[in-house]
Amino acid sequence: MDIFKKQESNVRSYSNSFPVVFQSAKGCWLETGEGKRYLDFLAGAGSLNYGHNNPQLKEALVDYISQDGITHGLDMHSEAKANFLTALTNHILKPRELDYKVQFTGPTGTNAVEAALKLARKVTGRTNIVAFTNGFHGCTAGALAATGNKHHRGGAGTPLNGITRIPYENYADGVDGLVFFETMLNDNSAGMDKPAAVLVETVQGEGGLNVASNEWLQKLSKICRQNDILLIVDDIQAGCGRTGTFFSFEPSGIVPDMVTLSKSIGGYGLPMAIVLLKPELDKWQPGEHNGTFRGNNHAFVTAAKAIEIYWSTPLFEQHISERSQQVSQVINKVLHRFPSLFSQSKGRGLMIGIECSNGEIATQIARRCFERGMIIETAGPNDEVVKFFCPLTITETELENGLNIFEAAVEDIAQQTIKKAS
Repeated sequence: MDIFKKQESNVRSYSNSFPVVFQSAKGCWLETGEGKRYLDFLAGAGSLNYGHNNPQLKEALVDYISQDGITHGLDMHSEAKANFLTALTNHILKPRELDYKVQFTGPTGTNAVEAALKLARKVTGRTNIVAFTNGFHGCTAGALAATGNKHHRGGAGTPLNGITRIPYENYADGVDGLVFFETMLNDNSAGMDKPAAVLVETVQGEGGLNVASNEWLQKLSKICRQNDILLIVDDIQAGCGRTGTFFSFEPSGIVPDMVTLSKSIGGYGLPMAIVLLKPELDKWQPGEHNGTFRGNNHAFVTAAKAIEIYWSTPLFEQHISERSQQVSQVINKVLHRFPSLFSQSKGRGLMIGIECSNGEIATQIARRCFERGMIIETAGPNDEVVKFFCPLTITETELENGLNIFEAAVEDIAQQTIKKAS
């Protein structure tokens, strides 16, 4: 551990909660050099929806590398890119009757968000962006401006401008953010510059697994259409099946003008990010938004294979639904047993969690889970939500194992609370 303490910046975070050195990983398991195994209910913060070292994806990648396939190609044409675009079109876009062009950005989610915001401003000629309370969109300046989290915003070192923030659904009792938004748009003295776009997570990840209802999303989409405002859905964490469908917005029936994807779009945990945009919005000049690593051909290979394997039939969605119900049963059980510790279930699909009475309880549960052999994190404004984020490919038995660890951790905290009270 000394090399990390001496050489790595204090900015690291996950390693503070999970202070061991991992050596290998397979499926939903992480293993140290000493052979200690941990169930992974973090999954690269949603980057490993198909698990660690997925054998079918690994085989495709190894075959490609052994044949000296292109690794780095900027935005030049390659067979790997063509195969990915074909798989995305045939298995994702066409079955959902979505007509999008694909922009390859730099390799991280924040790159995709930056590109989407720039394009919205370029197309509309307006500068203001509407974002929501508890939203998280990345840590580069433009994406960070749209992010609500005080801790992350505090690291900017510069004013973060160009954003009007409005309340997300159910942000506070009696507060309807969309009524407020619509009123502001129609009041010439409201002082809000007409936005170029609205940026929204249909399920807020880092913000605490807050779920926007279909009705709320439909109303937001209608407001945007009526006012010539672009609607951007940030599906970086909630996409690629995490909420039960490939895109998180599918149940609502809305069609965003742009969608940002990263994390699990690469399939294997390899860096990759894209913006899906309606064809009429593609007003970029060549090279106007670029990035050296926007052509990760290894990610194209595993992304295409993941789509072909998991999204060519409805079976994977059915598996996610069954595993989600399995988690929900345990959450409902502990909600009933320990009403003083927990308040409600949060999220959708396998982007699901439980809200604790406070952040201290959630942190203690996560710590006890780690001691018992499971990696799990917290989310929310005060880290009050325990966040179940296992790989979507997890088996029923493996998930039961993790849920048993969680329940045992809860029992520990409940007993500790009783002792303190007495």
